[in-house]
Amino acid sequence: MDSDIIIVGGGPAGLAFARQFKDSGLRITVIEKAPEESLQNPAYDGREIALTHRSREIMQRLGMWQRIPENEIYRLRDAKVFNGKSDYTLHFAEPKHARGGPTDRLGNLISNHNIRRAAYEEAVSLPNVSLRCGVGVKSVRTDREAATVELENGETLHARLLVAADSRLSQTRRQLGISADMHDFGRTVIVFRTKHTVSNEHTACECFFYGRTLALLPLEEHMTNCVITIQNTRASELLDLTPEELAKEAQKMLGGRLGDMEPAGTVHSYPLMGVHASKFYATRAALIGDAAVGMHPVTAHGYNLGLESTDILAKLILKAEKKGRDIGSHKLLEKYNIEHQLHTRPLYHGTNAMVNFFTTETRPVKALRGAVLRISNNLPPLKKLISRQLTG
Repeated sequence: MDSDIIIVGGGPAGLAFARQFKDSGLRITVIEKAPEESLQNPAYDGREIALTHRSREIMQRLGMWQRIPENEIYRLRDAKVFNGKSDYTLHFAEPKHARGGPTDRLGNLISNHNIRRAAYEEAVSLPNVSLRCGVGVKSVRTDREAATVELENGETLHARLLVAADSRLSQTRRQLGISADMHDFGRTVIVFRTKHTVSNEHTACECFFYGRTLALLPLEEHMTNCVITIQNTRASELLDLTPEELAKEAQKMLGGRLGDMEPAGTVHSYPLMGVHASKFYATRAALIGDAAVGMHPVTAHGYNLGLESTDILAKLILKAEKKGRDIGSHKLLEKYNIEHQLHTRPLYHGTNAMVNFFTTETRPVKALRGAVLRISNNLPPLKKLISRQLTG
């Protein structure tokens, strides 16, 4: 075997997974089509990642958290949900306790490029991890004996286990014959930072307006990341605006809640699509990160689930290796699949149902949306359950 594990995809999930095997003796090869420079110095892409307390614990254990500048780890104190132009909110207050003890926040916000850089710096420092950048994968195949990866440069690699971490449109998943539920929301996500004159009080807001959804992710007290989702057919209404005009449009949508708003960076846009694989494994192969589950951003669980997948699978592999067992066995991979699916499947379908409900704009549903917020606000067990999901 050329390696014990081949990871296809050098994104934050793939590199975090590689980092799980520090001091293990297992030989890890990471294959990434992009040049290594893009991993060393990832560009800012507008995305701010909400991280649960469990994700923080995993990143601390992997050494990633410590590599992120302290002033770029933003406190997410609490969260509010608005419906239409109503001032009534479904409020998730800051918890008194979370994983690890007392806390003053629901979670933390960190820019995606900082997470990517931290994952790269940790993985590249390991002597048992080899990064193969600037070359793509032509084909993959697996059997009971080994996983085989053919690179676009003609080279062929063999390993005991193949792990796909190459995005929600994973070609590796497709070549392994694993189907996936792919939900195209028909919407575009537009993200940009703004500065404003009124404090955001470190509160995240999800505003389900009619025709548009606006999420507010608090960074500094007077700086917020705005995330607007809008139908693809109407995206040009916003994308054709200057950054200054876009900030004023957000100010108008909010009715001036954050005071005067102005742009504080570049504008980025992405298609909105959710993905959930039918299963997370095949013969001598497993899916992690977005290759397994790509979530709608409204519940902010995307990278949290990605980190969770690396943690579950790595622990099973390390336990098997310690006992001299096969790290690519059907039994091990099936156990990973069951454990991760138990969490991801309800979240994925529940999130999609919630998004469809709060973006449906028929008159009866509009009336029902407000009632659902009020009922949820007055059901402590339900609020506690949702808060536990938010904090991890």
